[in-house]
Amino acid sequence: MIARIQLFLLAALTTNIVAAQELVGDTLTKARSVDGMYISWREHIIDDPESAGFALSGSDGLVMADLDKDGFEDIVSVHESDSEYDSTTELAGFTPPPAGHVRVAFGSDDPDEWVNITIAEGTDSPAPEDAVIADLNNDGYPDVIAAAELSHLIYLQNPGRSARSEEWPRLILPQTEGRGSYIRVFAGDLDADGIPEITAPNKGAQRPGPSDYARSTPVELHVLKGDPLLGDSWQRIELGNYSIPQNSETVDLDNDGDLDIVVGTRGEGRLSFFENLGDGNLDFVEHAIGIYGARMAGFNLEYVDLSNDGRLDIVGSTGTGLAWIEQPENIDNAWNAYRIGDFAPDSMTGMEFADIDQDGDMDLIGGSYSRGPRTGDGDVEVRDALGRIGWFENPGDAKAAWTRHDISRRKRGMYDKFIARDMDNDGDIDFVGTRGNSYPYDGVYWLEQVRTAQPVAAFTRARAEDSEEMPLPN
Repeated sequence: MIARIQLFLLAALTTNIVAAQELVGDTLTKARSVDGMYISWREHIIDDPESAGFALSGSDGLVMADLDKDGFEDIVSVHESDSEYDSTTELAGFTPPPAGHVRVAFGSDDPDEWVNITIAEGTDSPAPEDAVIADLNNDGYPDVIAAAELSHLIYLQNPGRSARSEEWPRLILPQTEGRGSYIRVFAGDLDADGIPEITAPNKGAQRPGPSDYARSTPVELHVLKGDPLLGDSWQRIELGNYSIPQNSETVDLDNDGDLDIVVGTRGEGRLSFFENLGDGNLDFVEHAIGIYGARMAGFNLEYVDLSNDGRLDIVGSTGTGLAWIEQPENIDNAWNAYRIGDFAPDSMTGMEFADIDQDGDMDLIGGSYSRGPRTGDGDVEVRDALGRIGWFENPGDAKAAWTRHDISRRKRGMYDKFIARDMDNDGDIDFVGTRGNSYPYDGVYWLEQVRTAQPVAAFTRARAEDSEEMPLPN
């Protein structure tokens, strides 16, 4: 009995300590724009289980374009269904059938009015992790390619003005079937022939184990010659093999006018890039990116010239924190790392650059990956890795100390993607994002930047009920 009373008192004391600490979202904001106004954030829901009408969850990849050419940007998002897939089960015998959805939110002149549809699900897109938009059939309407962690790449052809009502024709790229787990997908016209190529890292298994880390799987280039709905039109090229590759982004890293490919690997914890020789023959030379002062595995990367020297620098996660590495004059020399900030004990995931405070330099918003239960708040506490959003204010000299402004910290949330847009056309930057690990609160949302003359709570949530808001650890 005494032991029970002691446990009760300890639990009550812990609860009172948490209650006494200020919840992140309720904390009065200290962030200010260049004109002296205070910056806070208001959440708006675009797509979630309630609007979808089914158990939408595991929201991950996010891209935007005007798919139906009506003058308003639309949103393509992928949802891998956090609790309903298992890579240890053979796909053909999966019971229940593999879950996952590729969704489109069609925009309007009102940022709170969206038409949401599903363009792929189930065995077409089992556990989709990422998507890219590119016009592959050259008809003027952007198409979608999705990467499914349980299986393959799938091409979804935009039917044009009837994109909201017609089925999207599709092809599972046959050269990707049965080859492992596709975690990311990117597009870029690497040979300058007017037709984008597709790049994709194949990490080998959806949930890699020790044997997966001990082997190498490819970063792939998929080349289209002909009708994208015909399997014979596609050719697969292996660029290189790595331990758990998880990035293959197309970017003109060396500023020579053609697109290169940046590779990040989880197993090796390093970056490299394939220099495009620009001869139109898809010839590349691989270079190591030697980093002094940090380690980056490159799942999410941003490219921005933070040193103002005309060369792209790279920003990435360093575990619970963020750093940027400065591109040297000789690209094969060491890239020196500089700290941006930290979310400890929360695990950094998504990020996006934009001039949030309108002072003329690039700030960064970031989100974390909660490590507790995915379908309930569970027994987690303030010192666990939780779901968090915050932004880092650029000091002007990016090598100096950045200021972190916390927005929200919840027991659950994986904030995987952010896209900077002025959603309400009021002249400041808002963000579109995805949230996973939080069912029934997963989905797509946008964060409205709010300016006030006096400080207010940092965050206004969209729902009356949500995963519990938490304070920061002491």
